[in-house]
Amino acid sequence: MSTSPGEPTPSPSPVAQQAVTDLAGTLGVDEGDITLLELEEVTWRDGSLGCAQSGKMYTQALVDGQRIVLSAGGQRYEYHSGGGRDAFYCENPTQ
Repeated sequence: MSTSPGEPTPSPSPVAQQAVTDLAGTLGVDEGDITLLELEEVTWRDGSLGCAQSGKMYTQALVDGQRIVLSAGGQRYEYHSGGGRDAFYCENPTQ
């Protein structure tokens, strides 16, 4: 998310704020140490929400959701949500 100089920084959406809070707790850092890089609405191809795990079965239906990309300590972290599921860390995105 980028803003022009002098523009206020937009408040993160509730789902993005939840991802920030989760990552801060996982890393043991302040939420202020985490930067929201991207927040996009997506339509996931199936119930894996773009984070399929080998050997698991998923519903085969389109699911509206969000992709949230955060940065902390020079590392990128991707969170996914959708279909009523809260944002969760996706270590190996498949979509």
